Amino acid sequence: MSAYVLVAEDDEKQAELIRRYLVHDGHAVTVVHDGPTALKEATQRPPDLLVLDWMLPGLDGMEICRRIRATGDMPILMLTARSTEDDLLLGLDIGADDYMTKPYRPRELVARIRTLLRRSRRPEHTEEVLLKAGPLTVAPDRHEVSLHGRPVNCTPGEFRLLSTLAAAPDRVFTRAQLLHCITDHGRAVTERTVDMHVVNLRKKIETSPHRPEFLLTVHGVGYKLSRGRREV
Repeated sequence: MSAYVLVAEDDEKQAELIRRYLVHDGHAVTVVHDGPTALKEATQRPPDLLVLDWMLPGLDGMEICRRIRATGDMPILMLTARSTEDDLLLGLDIGADDYMTKPYRPRELVARIRTLLRRSRRPEHTEEVLLKAGPLTVAPDRHEVSLHGRPVNCTPGEFRLLSTLAAAPDRVFTRAQLLHCITDHGRAVTERTVDMHVVNLRKKIETSPHRPEFLLTVHGVGYKLSRGRREV
């Protein structure tokens, strides 16, 4: 699977190592070493995937990710020396599709990139599948969510969680099941990731996030997406 990959990494030796591995895997690669150049390149010549270092001179990777997510949904893999769970959750919250901490194995990086590229590419000439739960509609192929016909902006992690729930309305999913659906490669994250996505989704799809009508908690079990209004 050949793709155009943009690598934004200020460590030139590390960037060159990534470039060599990706070229060997059959990809076309552009390397940049600072934030403003990365944002300009990603905007003017959008890549199939962006490998984005957290700490870039001029404009950090978090801000670049925020700006790209405001206008598009290209796959973004964040690289960082930070390894706490809060850092991971922050990266996912702003819209990163995946997250690797340094040091990492270049072969694993390439494998993660393959996974993201497969996920982002849909087959041509296939009938679109729409997932519906009451007034909420999820279009997996177009990576779009709407509520009462109005678009809802979701991060990749939020979208995967909502797609899982919308595929089986009123079914209860445990946090462990949902965590499996939104993460890859057995990374060391916890069920708090699921809870954070739920909190953020409720802010976007509920009239009153503290009294949800659609994305409901089933105490002691997990979450479900209701087809209609809850009983009050």
